[in-house]
Amino acid sequence: MPAPQIGELLQKLNPDLGSVLGSDVGPEVDGVYDHWDHVRHLPPPIGLTPETWWLALKFARTTISRELPLLDKAQKGFRLSVTDSMQRHLHRIDREAAGAIVGIDQSQDGQRKFLIRSLIEEAMTSSQLEGASTTRAVAKEMLATGREPRDHSERMIYNNYLTMRELNTWRDRPFTPEAILSIHSMLTSETLESDDQSGRLRTAEDNVVIYDRGSPPTLLHVPPPAVEAAERLQRLCDFANATPTDGFLHPVVRAIAIHFQIGYDHPFCDGNGRTARMLFYWSMLRSGYWMTEYLSISSVLKKAPAQYIRAYLYTESDGSDVSYFVAHQLEVIGKAIDGLHAYIARKSTENRRAQKLLKPNSPLGEKLNHRQRALLVNALHDPDRRYTIASHRVAHRVTYPTALHDLNGLAELQLLEKHKVGKAYVYSPVRDLAQRIE
Repeated sequence: MPAPQIGELLQKLNPDLGSVLGSDVGPEVDGVYDHWDHVRHLPPPIGLTPETWWLALKFARTTISRELPLLDKAQKGFRLSVTDSMQRHLHRIDREAAGAIVGIDQSQDGQRKFLIRSLIEEAMTSSQLEGASTTRAVAKEMLATGREPRDHSERMIYNNYLTMRELNTWRDRPFTPEAILSIHSMLTSETLESDDQSGRLRTAEDNVVIYDRGSPPTLLHVPPPAVEAAERLQRLCDFANATPTDGFLHPVVRAIAIHFQIGYDHPFCDGNGRTARMLFYWSMLRSGYWMTEYLSISSVLKKAPAQYIRAYLYTESDGSDVSYFVAHQLEVIGKAIDGLHAYIARKSTENRRAQKLLKPNSPLGEKLNHRQRALLVNALHDPDRRYTIASHRVAHRVTYPTALHDLNGLAELQLLEKHKVGKAYVYSPVRDLAQRIE
């Protein structure tokens, strides 16, 4: 439901402005930057109707709003109101996304393994948001072994993973249209309907519109005309590279606004969502939020994709108020941080338990070499993981016969299951691995 704007409400209601402005209504409803589509169903404060309550909310938001240099389809700047609850989210992100990760192995190898896990998670879920259907186990096996993707879905995940790794070298590079086109090309190579769509802006002939996936589908958004795509992309880069003289905008809000604008403009034929999220990560890394690459925002978005879409729709249907999208994404980042902490705590507990069960002088541990013990610890952490002779050789820098002996030895102990896939053997943890080890 499109939200009524201040002008039309004043004209329609001719309200007693004294009662509206003196109602002590803030910009949020119980700490939520809520939209008219929901507010209209709530009981209003005493003395107000739903419409005068909404008018009071709009007045409260207007007093703290600012205009961004990013434009909507009417060539007007998007409005942003940063509320107290958003400030609390930003404070937490400042504290945690630029600090140290407590609870993981702080060695270079330990942090490298943890980073790879995080990159794999984001690559998988970002691609799954766009339709990739590869299972977690297969995706992890592909990325861990470095084998080439076999189908369209695997290629989407593979490209996303390689691009995420590449961003690490781009921390000090400014945003340019050429760089964004390069990122889009890396992300979408061999995944679009036509190869010539990768790494270029859409044209009028491409006729890009956004529908939902319902039956029948519903038109959600018509992007700005393709003829404006190049100019709007340059404006986005200018915004991303803002200097101190442009006025202060919190770096996390800036990164979220970049994410939003790519989704809104849809400058490419396809792959806009993947590119938007990648540019968010790039902007965060450039601003010193180094821990962002250990977070997976797509894993949070994938659990509630309708809320992600609605955040775009709320912005467009309420006078280009991008605060809805900013509020949503701040919650997403917070949940991604919570997920990271929960994962670290769970893995720390599992690791202590596994190390105890597999220590060299334990009944099982004395039958195994250090490589086999390390593999089983990893398998307890990640029961979906698959192992091959190639992946074991790379992980431990051993010869083919040594890797083969290690894996076959674990299969003989009935701790791994051995399957033939094509011409190669794949080893996977047995379902009751923890019980068998005990």
